[in-house]
Amino acid sequence: MSRLFGTDGVRGLANRDITAKLALQLSVAGSRVLARDWKGEKRPFAVVGRDTRVSGEFLSAALSAGIASTGVDVLDAGMLPTPGIAQVVKDTGAAFGVVISASHNPMPDNGIKFFAAGGTKLDDAVEDEILEIFDQDWDRPTGSAVGRISRYPAAADEYTEHLVRCVDAENVRPLSGLKVVVDCAHGAASIVGPAALRQAGAEVIVSAAEPDGFNINDGVGSTHLEPLQRLVVETQSDLGVAFDGDADRCLAVDSLGRVVNGDQVMGILAIGLKELGELRGNTLVTTVMSNLGLTQAMEKYGIKTVQTAVGDRYVLERMIADGYALGGEQSGHVLMLDHGTTGDGVQTALHLMKRMADAKRTLADLAAEIPQLPQALVNVKGVDKNNVDHPQVAAEVAAVEAELADTGRVLLRASGTEPLIRVMVEAATEDAATAQAERLAASVKEHLAL
Repeated sequence: MSRLFGTDGVRGLANRDITAKLALQLSVAGSRVLARDWKGEKRPFAVVGRDTRVSGEFLSAALSAGIASTGVDVLDAGMLPTPGIAQVVKDTGAAFGVVISASHNPMPDNGIKFFAAGGTKLDDAVEDEILEIFDQDWDRPTGSAVGRISRYPAAADEYTEHLVRCVDAENVRPLSGLKVVVDCAHGAASIVGPAALRQAGAEVIVSAAEPDGFNINDGVGSTHLEPLQRLVVETQSDLGVAFDGDADRCLAVDSLGRVVNGDQVMGILAIGLKELGELRGNTLVTTVMSNLGLTQAMEKYGIKTVQTAVGDRYVLERMIADGYALGGEQSGHVLMLDHGTTGDGVQTALHLMKRMADAKRTLADLAAEIPQLPQALVNVKGVDKNNVDHPQVAAEVAAVEAELADTGRVLLRASGTEPLIRVMVEAATEDAATAQAERLAASVKEHLAL
């Protein structure tokens, strides 16, 4: 079959693209591949969790049924952040895990994401194996050989305890004295996010933490920071943090309501880890979307940067391959491999605040060390996203790069989750970045129109 997996699992409109049938077939194929080499004494088991979308209920049921039909037991962790499922897979020794979530996408969408044993994302080769047997007949177990499905209500508390231990192993409540507004996007971190920050000592004002199945990411969360910006200023808080629907990313807002993006968060953490002697390889792993200002700031502090393709899975692969501890994306996916196996928004918030507390500095002060070049991003829809290297488009890109010289950069890339091409330009001024991005977007529309 055609390539089904995107840069972050399978995603689309729930009950049209992401159907119960698809979930059932995908879970059967995934379970057959991921539990194939199980060496435990008991029957293999998997962990299933979801975000707060109403469609997650029927998709979770279909996934669990498919997994159990392969002879693998299922622990249903219920509503839990994506990194929480990854951590539960690691801590319990599960054969694999599955998350039902469309992350920052609007409520009607949903998605399916697998974690391998140990709580790591799948590489392309394993995904291809799953696709090869996606709709094949096979010899199914019967009788007592089928799997069992049971609830795992302790998952949320265990994950929260893990988060707090990572910043407060000695129970000293290191975030005491910091006041934070937490925007949970009406998503999967609505309970564990505020709980972890409170247990670490922070004064927490909770926002957008009343999920009803329909309001996830609806005008709130990391893709809609305006409500958080206003609330931080109104409550005179030290900062605000915003998660997305599955809480694998975190963006921040300083006390004046100014956005602190993922690049700045990574830079702040990198400098702090270097001061502690904990930045392995003295290197920060980023993607090609990270702002040139981050690279320049890291050079100033003697920190190397390594770039990967867009997608935290590719950041993770490079970090594991070369033994690095910190990496992530401008969007707020931050990976701290000394504390988890994937991007974790709540973990990021905890460590960002601990850096503030340890340094006794404001978030604005810390963020000022990572100045950002003006960046313009245009999403061009209705074009052939598989033809980014079209000769006439490439010629226009070369012309813009020549004009920018050392004062900026250009990036065109096909979205891994949506049918569009992203045009990104950085320049010395916002006007220059916008003008050049619009120029390239026009070229893309002209030459790649469907």
